Amino acid sequence: MTSFTPIIGQNQAIELLTQAVTRQRIAPAYLFVGTPGIGRGLTAQCFIELLFSNNHSPANPSLKNRIHKRNHPDLLWVEPTYLHQGKLLSAKEATEAGVKRKSPPQIRLEQVREISEFLGRPPLETARSVVVLQQAETMRESAANGLLKTLEEPGKRATLILIAPGVDSLLPTLVSRCQRIPFYRLTNENMKLVLEKAGHEEILKHTEVMMMAQGSPGEAIAAWQQLQEIPADILETVTQGIKTIRQALEVGRDISKNLDLEAQLWLIDYLQHSYWAKPQQQLDKVECLKHLEAARKYLLSYVQPRLVWECTFMAMCSV
Repeated sequence: MTSFTPIIGQNQAIELLTQAVTRQRIAPAYLFVGTPGIGRGLTAQCFIELLFSNNHSPANPSLKNRIHKRNHPDLLWVEPTYLHQGKLLSAKEATEAGVKRKSPPQIRLEQVREISEFLGRPPLETARSVVVLQQAETMRESAANGLLKTLEEPGKRATLILIAPGVDSLLPTLVSRCQRIPFYRLTNENMKLVLEKAGHEEILKHTEVMMMAQGSPGEAIAAWQQLQEIPADILETVTQGIKTIRQALEVGRDISKNLDLEAQLWLIDYLQHSYWAKPQQQLDKVECLKHLEAARKYLLSYVQPRLVWECTFMAMCSV
């Protein structure tokens, strides 16, 4: 079977899924566990191609394209959403609409109800219906409990695939009803292969981005793209280090004005790796990291962002 050809560095997952199809022992629910950006979603797509193809042969280009575009009638791909003016928007739709994101997206109860309705009808073109829950860890308790009812009786011709970073990020009752498929961070060699294949060789030269990725090519690409969106003057000032109180106040104002919450949280991660790589005294590094970690907690607690950044940089001036 060559459906999994695009997958690099996840041999165990490929073996488990291939054997399930070969032996015709498809589980009613799978849990793809591993850090984001290492191929969980792509593997799910390849697995669906195999399930939907006849005689378990490689999928034809038309089928692959329909699955890739999520427009197959027997496939429901669920992603976390933002609630904006009464409408649910995916991350991509929210970006295109220019929505200022004040809190992380989540899989909502309305989406879980849609899953139940989707599985309530028989598959139209294939032997089974498939539902994929991307970032399943974003479900709140009400949505998770609603999904639990579906997992208890998914139907004989249905398979659910939950994608999450770890078993501890989901309710134990959900985990117990899924077959776990483990995914692992990639080696440096495989990271290089994936990034070169994706046309992102330049990332390999950026130390901070590679440190943030930690064996996840998807995280490396996302970090690189986010880095390009940070205004150059802000990035230059914060990476060189805040020297004066006035500078702290000015850059704090600029960050809160130009970056949304998700970009600000990402910037904290980037600065932590950047400062750690600098040839500073160990104590200075630790103090800077502590201040940045405190800033993250305040931002997640919805403290006014400008105040958070100003206080953080003023504290770091004295380090």
